[in-house]
Formats: sequence, C-alpha cells, structure tokens
Amino acid sequence: MNDAPFIDFSGRWVVVAGASSGIGRAIAVELARRSARLVLVGRDEMKLQETLQQLPSGTGRVVIQDLRATDAIVPLVRDHVKDHGRIYGLCYCAGVVETRPLASFKPDSFRDMIEVNVTGALELSKAVSRRDVVTEEGGALLFIASVYGSVGMPGQIGYSATKGALLAAVRSMAVELARRRIRVNALSPGLVHTAMTEGAFASLSKEQVRELESSYPLGAGKPEDVARAAAFLLAPENGWITGTDFVVDGGYTAQ
Repeated sequence: MNDAPFIDFSGRWVVVAGASSGIGRAIAVELARRSARLVLVGRDEMKLQETLQQLPSGTGRVVIQDLRATDAIVPLVRDHVKDHGRIYGLCYCAGVVETRPLASFKPDSFRDMIEVNVTGALELSKAVSRRDVVTEEGGALLFIASVYGSVGMPGQIGYSATKGALLAAVRSMAVELARRRIRVNALSPGLVHTAMTEGAFASLSKEQVRELESSYPLGAGKPEDVARAAAFLLAPENGWITGTDFVVDGGYTAQ
C-alpha cells in the first residue's frame, strides 16, 4: 500500500503572488502544509512577513514587488533561480477590485485593475515559464479569477472585464504551453470573506450585503475553501488537468 499523501509538492518552489492576506495567504499556508517551498510576492512587507510566520521554518521567502512594475519581474525570477533553484509553479492571487457602476466608470481606475489583474499576471507567467526557469518536469500555473468573470454583477463591470480577460488568456496559455508540459488553469471563487471583499462592501448597505450573501446556497466561503482547491489544481499528481476554470462558489452559478 502506498501511504504517500495524494498532494505532495516535495520541496518544489511555487511563487504565490498576492500572498500578503486573504486567499493568497491561505493558499501559501496550504501549499506549505503539502511540502511546497514558497516565494511570497507582494507590496506590503509587514503583511508578507506575517504570512511567512505561518509557514514552517525555512519553507518560504519574501519578495517585495509591485506587480505593476513589470520591468522588474523577469530579473526578480532570474535572481531566484540563480540563488535558490528552478520554479515548479505559480499561483497568481494578486488583484484589485473596485465597486463602481457604469455611470461612474473611471478609465484610470480601470487601467489600475488591468495592470494588476491581467498585465502583471501575464508578465509573471512569461517569467516563470521560461525554459531556464521552470523545472525540467514541467510546471503548473494557476490564476485566481472570479465567478464575475463569467456571470454578471452590477457595480463590478471593470473587475468582471479583467477577470474575463484572464480566463480567456488561461485557455490560450494552456494550449500554447502544453507541449512543454506546463499546465495552466484558473480558479473562480464566489463570495469569500477577505479584507479585499470587505473593502468592496464599503459602498453597499448592510441590507445589500445580506442579500448578496443569501444568494449563495451554501453561504459565503472562507479563504481556506479556495486554498484546498488551489493545491489540487497545482499538484504534480494532477498532470492531465489544464485549460480549465474550476469554480468554487457554494453553488452560486448552479442556479
């Protein structure tokens, strides 16, 4: 009988972008539990250090980087490979959300969401998937999207547009990188209580928030619900899963 765990990263390096809180932090903790080594990327050093403290000693390192500064991303990844070894995976959790109806659409705010939610994701994917960076066995890229990239939600027009773009990019990357054994998938959560979603709720009344939560058959989710699904999709054992959008939404889109 094989007693090895079903999901085991065995010391492989995984980059978690947006690891400072919420879903990104939960994913980092879950991957570390399954023997991954983590590169924690984000802008807030204090919060990244808090994430690092939740990992087993010696299993992670912090990299302070604004993902809108795309010129720095390839050198950042090359430096890691030179000092620590090749990278197996990427989980892109970084994201910006702003609740704003069409009547108050602001191009500058939308550009900021595009830069973080899409452009940064593609630039980091390019860097991690380079032949001299990714492990010889291949690798796995995972992008935290949103159900709002596939279904509509008032006030989330710009955010939905960026997540829809990311989902389309995932499908094309999956086809393009398959010949190099690099899998590419998306994970689309529904309503998960995090600091980012609480910020998005700031413009809503308590009644509106309760109505939104009640639209989920299983209620709102927790970051750990998403983290377990992320570990599954990134796992080396799941080498035949690519190009998919895995929905974790408590039944929201089943209605």
